Amino acid sequence: MTVPAHAKVPVICVGNLVAGGAGKTPVVLALIDLMLRLGLTPHILTRGYGGSVPGPVAVDSGIHDAGSVGDEALLLAAKAPTWVARNRRAGASAIAAAGGGVILMDDGMQNPTLHHDWDILVVDGSYGFGNGRLMPAGPLRETIASGLARSRFAVLIGNDRHNLESMLRSHLPVLQAQVVPVPDDRQWLGGRVVAFAGIGRPDKFFATLTAAGANIVARQAFPDHHPYRRDQIASLAVQATAAGATLVTTEKDWVRLPAEYRESVAVLRVKLAWDADSETLLLTALADLLIPST
Repeated sequence: MTVPAHAKVPVICVGNLVAGGAGKTPVVLALIDLMLRLGLTPHILTRGYGGSVPGPVAVDSGIHDAGSVGDEALLLAAKAPTWVARNRRAGASAIAAAGGGVILMDDGMQNPTLHHDWDILVVDGSYGFGNGRLMPAGPLRETIASGLARSRFAVLIGNDRHNLESMLRSHLPVLQAQVVPVPDDRQWLGGRVVAFAGIGRPDKFFATLTAAGANIVARQAFPDHHPYRRDQIASLAVQATAAGATLVTTEKDWVRLPAEYRESVAVLRVKLAWDADSETLLLTALADLLIPST
């Protein structure tokens, strides 16, 4: 049995119980904002899924790309110091040595090598826990009971289509949130779009686009973390031009595009919007955990 190592600084892990996109990265980005409001400077620890660099290494967007550190690491590094490490113990040690005061870990809830002061469980309200079975019979990485028992909070994202809130609240506090588009000058949202995505659940992206006012005339789903080829994007661009539409994708997908196509592909940027009571509860709990009392 693996004995988890204790880092020299607090570790908060954001994870989920199912394979696929539950919304962990938007939660991590939202937690960064909350910690910055508290005067903290979190360092992010991620495996760098899809990247070739084993780490530990501090992500530098000037030298790293999605092929080396993964798409999620690049998005996170734009908000806070981010480290890629397949060995979580080594990553935590590198962060502590660099002066990081708190480690915010994107994924790794089922990794037993590093002690977590908190596990924050992310649950997609529209998907829930699938058929409730462990892989390969279902989507679960571990049993629901074991995951709930270890978690400090559950974050329920989106519409609760499976009556999850009442079940979760019988075990732990539930924070509610929605993934919403970031307001900016995107005139294309009112028009025709050709949409594509290679994320855990592309249908969530397409639904968000539609809710934001876009008219999707064609859509293409690719595997999660798909490395795009030039011919694939060229074909989608031709399709969009023929339809008089804008070619649009997610932030995660955009960083994996061939560089010469990035200016011609629009991006739907999203953020996590907390329920007001949930945000207050989480801020108070973070302050109690991370800010020493005087």
